[in-house]
Amino acid sequence: MSKVITLLGSTGSIGTQSLDVCRMHGYEVFGLSANSSVDKLLAQIAEFHPKHVAVTDPAAFEKLSAALAGQANAPKLLKGADGLRELATMDGAGTVLNAVVGIAGLDASLAAIESGHDLALANKETLVAGGCYVMPLAARHKAPIVPIDSEHSAIFQCLAGEKSPVRRLIVTCSGGAFRDRSREELAHVTVEQALKHPQWRMGDKITIDSATLVNKGFEVIEAHWLFGVPAERISAVSYTHLRAHETGAYL
Repeated sequence: MSKVITLLGSTGSIGTQSLDVCRMHGYEVFGLSANSSVDKLLAQIAEFHPKHVAVTDPAAFEKLSAALAGQANAPKLLKGADGLRELATMDGAGTVLNAVVGIAGLDASLAAIESGHDLALANKETLVAGGCYVMPLAARHKAPIVPIDSEHSAIFQCLAGEKSPVRRLIVTCSGGAFRDRSREELAHVTVEQALKHPQWRMGDKITIDSATLVNKGFEVIEAHWLFGVPAERISAVSYTHLRAHETGAYL
């Protein structure tokens, strides 16, 4: 039987990549949500034919509603934060994939968990801001949480079926825009330089968090809640450092 997915945050980077996976494996898309990217959302609706679509931005909701008016088999539209939460609770999908950006994703995660859905999680704030509440809630509702963002997904897959205690977790990082800079050079960097990530276009806040490694601090918090490992046994290590360790170049 094909998987049935509700995808929250479908027009962002993780959302569009998730739809690539749905397309590849023939997964059914029950619901989609976005904030304001109406054109992308219209294209996704035309391809995946979801039954429900939530739009949190009021102006974008009106624009999408007008664009779909009169269309046969158009999805039912849900509006605002309440609509996003309602979509996360709906029967019809076995898995709710939360790729919403920011704290808005926390409430959607809680709604999915309380409804007993499997939660595929790419929303950082769910655990950074709410981990002490989210993880016990998931245990009470027997709602699995599966991380799908790169580092935590890799750790999750490595630990699948492992019964031995975990001695240490390593969260890798690229170092963002300054990965090849010395400590001395870092004293003179500018905001404009920090915003020039060598690989990804992620928006200003996430790009700055990457350059300053604040994002890795968040990921240590996520790993703590996901895998039950104390923070002092979780390390954030750059790929360059790992390679040096392997070759002995830094000794």
